Amino acid sequence: MNAFPGRWVSESTVADAATARVNPLGAIDVDSETDVALPDVQGAALAIMRNVESVIDGKHSAVQIALTVLLAEGHLLIEDVPGVGKTMLAKALAKSVDCSVSRIQFTPDLLPSDVTGVSVYNQAERRFEFKPGAIFANIVIGDEINRASPKTQSALLECMEERQVTVDGHSYPLARPFAVVATQNPIEMEGTYALPEAQRDRFMARISMGYPDPASELAMLDSRDLTSPLARIDAVVTGAQLRGMMSAARSVYASGAVKEYAVAVVRATREDRDLRLGASPRATLQLIRAAKAQAALHGREYVLPDDIDSLAVAVLGHRLVPTTRALGHRSQDSAMLIEETVRRILAATPVPTGSQGRL
Repeated sequence: MNAFPGRWVSESTVADAATARVNPLGAIDVDSETDVALPDVQGAALAIMRNVESVIDGKHSAVQIALTVLLAEGHLLIEDVPGVGKTMLAKALAKSVDCSVSRIQFTPDLLPSDVTGVSVYNQAERRFEFKPGAIFANIVIGDEINRASPKTQSALLECMEERQVTVDGHSYPLARPFAVVATQNPIEMEGTYALPEAQRDRFMARISMGYPDPASELAMLDSRDLTSPLARIDAVVTGAQLRGMMSAARSVYASGAVKEYAVAVVRATREDRDLRLGASPRATLQLIRAAKAQAALHGREYVLPDDIDSLAVAVLGHRLVPTTRALGHRSQDSAMLIEETVRRILAATPVPTGSQGRL
């Protein structure tokens, strides 16, 4: 499970690296960044999307949201039935960027130290040394995250929110960019541990792949007859360029009216009659961040209410818990009920006028 086998890092090395602002564990430099103008973000993003869509057929919307989350410096949860390309999407996205990648196969016997790392006593030097876990990478693919125990799942909480790992009283910063792309199967729940609300809230967005249309499924039979399409793609942007794209996305302007609209939508989820748990303030923050990233993807310097509307289900849906009364006999189809509820809230929330550009 270790992304850096044989790599040992002493406490002094970590301290020296923190002073030099360089991550000691093999990911890209903390301060390494290439300036990317906002108009150039769209071109680079299109190159990444074309790369991913050469592997994933007919899933433009899922690919676009996945890239939006990456540019917004968030984490992505891909939830769907087996065999529809969840892990393939995560691997294609990771392979399209020239930065460090690790994969964790979550199983019931996986330990928290397999994720974060462990301090081991070096008898030769008579001191403890830190051996980093798989979380020390720029993009971490967590496969079947709901198959790990709650104790192992909770090892990701600090990593995802604070971008650091604390082991034996010592904190180790994670290199940027840092993103977790996790998959889970919502159908086969025997022997699994559902993610608690606090864990789900760490993910910026949740998407589903869905089954491909007949034409895409037929094309898949031809493209994967002899080799995996993943073997045919290479990175199209560097890690430093990706960080520049993230900085450009953060600079996108969100007017006061658009922010008020986002707050109104999120607050409505806390008061809706069909929801037992509404979205958190973190959800409001991540909704605006994702909207900025989507605007950058489209080459815009400002956020529109349409950006909020198009991302609301993906960003808010996994944070909402419906009431038992609203569920009724639909306990196996809560995702559709939540989507309907979010769209009803969007339709009932007044859209700000004149919110294009700077108000």
